[in-house]
Amino acid sequence: MSLFPGFESRRVPANGVEINAVVGPRRDAPALLLLHGYPQTHAIWHQVAPRLSGRFNVVASDLRGYGDSA
Repeated sequence: MSLFPGFESRRVPANGVEINAVVGPRRDAPALLLLHGYPQTHAIWHQVAPRLSGRFNVVASDLRGYGDSA
């Protein structure tokens, strides 16, 4: 079971490392980047992201060194 139903998991290359993120589901909407604080991961947004996805193309990523990011 996914914490982000309807979202796509991605590994984004950045400066020689990979950043973990979920994106979606509205590609036709303005992007909204959700960043977590210490010591959380992108999973902290699992209840908020689906609500925001009605108006935005939501991107929730793990900061470098957190969660599944390198």
